[in-house]
Amino acid sequence: MKIAVIGGGPGGLYFSILTKKAMPHCQIDVYERNKPDDSFGFGVVFSDETLGEFLKRDMQSYELIRSEFAYWDDIIVARDGQNVSISGNGFCGCSRKTLLKLLHQRCGEEGVNLHFEQTIDDLSQYKDADMILASDGIGSGIRTQYEKEFGTKIVLKKNRFVWLGSTKPLDAFTYFFRTTPHGTIVAHTYQYEAGMSTWIFECSDETWQKFKFEVTNEEDTITKISAIFEEELDGHPLISNKSHWRQFPHVTNQNWHHENIVLLGDAKATAHYSIGSGTKLAMDCAIGLSDAVIANPNDIQAAFKQYDATRRNTVEMIQHAALVSLDWFENMDRNSQHPFYQFAFGCMTRSKKVTYENLRLRDPSFTNKVLEEFNSNNNVDSKNQSAAFSKFKLRDLELQNRIVMAPMGQYSAQNGLINDWHFQHYVSRAVAGLGLIITEMTAVSETGRITLGCAGLYNENQTIEWKKITDFIHINTATKIGIQLGHSGRKGGSKIPWEETFNGASWELLSASAIPFSQNSAVPKEMTLTDMDLVTSQFVQATKNANEAGFDLVELQAHHGFLLASFLSPLTNIRNDEFGGSVENRLKFPLRVFNEMRAVFPKEKPMSVRISASDWAENGIAETDVFKIATAFKNAGADIINVSTGNTVEHQKPQTGRMWQTPFADAVRNTVHIPTITAGYIQDIDQINTIILNGRADLVALGRPLLLDANFVRNAQAYEAFEAQDIPNQYKMGVSHLYPLKTNERKQLEGMKKALKPKSNKK
Repeated sequence: MKIAVIGGGPGGLYFSILTKKAMPHCQIDVYERNKPDDSFGFGVVFSDETLGEFLKRDMQSYELIRSEFAYWDDIIVARDGQNVSISGNGFCGCSRKTLLKLLHQRCGEEGVNLHFEQTIDDLSQYKDADMILASDGIGSGIRTQYEKEFGTKIVLKKNRFVWLGSTKPLDAFTYFFRTTPHGTIVAHTYQYEAGMSTWIFECSDETWQKFKFEVTNEEDTITKISAIFEEELDGHPLISNKSHWRQFPHVTNQNWHHENIVLLGDAKATAHYSIGSGTKLAMDCAIGLSDAVIANPNDIQAAFKQYDATRRNTVEMIQHAALVSLDWFENMDRNSQHPFYQFAFGCMTRSKKVTYENLRLRDPSFTNKVLEEFNSNNNVDSKNQSAAFSKFKLRDLELQNRIVMAPMGQYSAQNGLINDWHFQHYVSRAVAGLGLIITEMTAVSETGRITLGCAGLYNENQTIEWKKITDFIHINTATKIGIQLGHSGRKGGSKIPWEETFNGASWELLSASAIPFSQNSAVPKEMTLTDMDLVTSQFVQATKNANEAGFDLVELQAHHGFLLASFLSPLTNIRNDEFGGSVENRLKFPLRVFNEMRAVFPKEKPMSVRISASDWAENGIAETDVFKIATAFKNAGADIINVSTGNTVEHQKPQTGRMWQTPFADAVRNTVHIPTITAGYIQDIDQINTIILNGRADLVALGRPLLLDANFVRNAQAYEAFEAQDIPNQYKMGVSHLYPLKTNERKQLEGMKKALKPKSNKK
């Protein structure tokens, strides 16, 4: 087999070493446009996990790299003179030039042919190769030639960054944040060899413009940056090496191979430097590609398919984590308002791969500082060791903890009247210690129901049945209960989810505009002023009924494309009157409904509004619109915003995953400065603590986890060894069994986590 490797970066070189080592008969030629000693950038970073993989694959390369690297176990977060060190994070830095030299040496030892100062964009010169490996970087000429075939997509991210070096010695990987009159600038820094360190400076485009930086003016950049980070540099100079300001290109390819060409490294996929080196991703993929070629020496297409199958999911997960991490840095100015330890904790957990428990196992002294600061700033008992179980107050309503039951349709009512099923559903979870229950969407009218099985609060009998539930909860538990009032709009008359045949409703549907939800949905009527008057009065009456029924809180449903939400999104509101067009106009009717509800609900009781902060569809609601919507409801008397996303249109493409909606709650909370509730694939107490300590939300709502685990909170309290004060006398005897059981489970889990932690590669 003859293989041509285009681009002499670490990925291509490492693939060549591994493949030639396993297949000595194979001819491998590496073609590089630069000289052997040319290197752009300064250092590269590897984790203990990556180094361990190098050890397994090629001990000689591992030992060569290990002999040259600078190792650190700590990460330091510093902001305007304050700093904190977090231990237990094994990483190494290595000079990029040194790494290339070592890999060149290994290539020579294995018989790989290296060709430098080559013109590499002409594919005709490799026509006799069985396989062409394109590892020629972000601007890959080969990939560009076949952009359509590869399905290449490149998105430039918002922030500006510049890569510099310094002689400043560093004992740890350090994030230096500086607050300036023009915004926050961060330096991502690490030492990669004795007397040399990498400094990547990053800021928003707005900050960059205000400082009047110039893309290629290295002298001006160094002068200005040196003045801003004078204290951090401590007299050491900054060093340039084609150090031009850039925006990070997020590169993806739908196809990783075409004919006999396969992509590797930044040509294939990029991951933002804030979660580690792109070199690591390139070398990890080099391992995967080499394995595939070795397993299929006579079938290149089969090798390419194996490479894609074994690496794509991992690469996409890393890229997603990198985008989440990048988002945190794109919002540094917003995050900088947090107290210092909360800010540092947010920096450490920004990609969601690291959580509170991860950090507590690595360095409990750091998480203790984070929790102490949280307790102090929230007037929490200093003995409290769980943010999730701290109290939270809205007007006169005090919640015993931060865990909320999200509205989940039970579709079990008859003619809007709830029954014994609903009683056990809500009461069982209240007894189990939730801070707040928010009921399923409860219709304000018969024609406001989503399905024939939906609950209502538009007549006396319904009010009486709901009051049985609230009375039991108030008498027997410390849990509080709120009701979500809404109108289905164009989603009305729908099928109950588990029904095979649809016995549909026949009422007329209403919406902001006459746009059906799907091809199979009825076309709704565009609401008239008369319709708006009627629906408003129905919301007002339902609010009065909610108070009479004993609810502690009322939440207005203005999300997921239902009636009020249909006014807010430009995808569902195409009106030409005063209720369409600008976000201010689109807000008028939902805001009117809220104002009139607020006027009849007792002042001492709080109100919430649930909104969709993204439609997950092109031309959907904008972030600036979301902020205006949340601000308008805040000014009208809303006490908290329940932030959801999506379900506005059928053709949505949501990006789901762990805690996937928390960035939206974070944005609303810390821009509009109003408490928020978040939800979305939140599964355990560790994630809840992480979200709250981060300041991303004030309350965390669980939906599906509570369906089959009514005692989620009790199990979490036992796991956290939290001494709950609200356990009913009838159930207190269970503490002596559950708490030791969960304590033992936690010890076993932590033991497994410690055992699985990559072995230190420190010299």
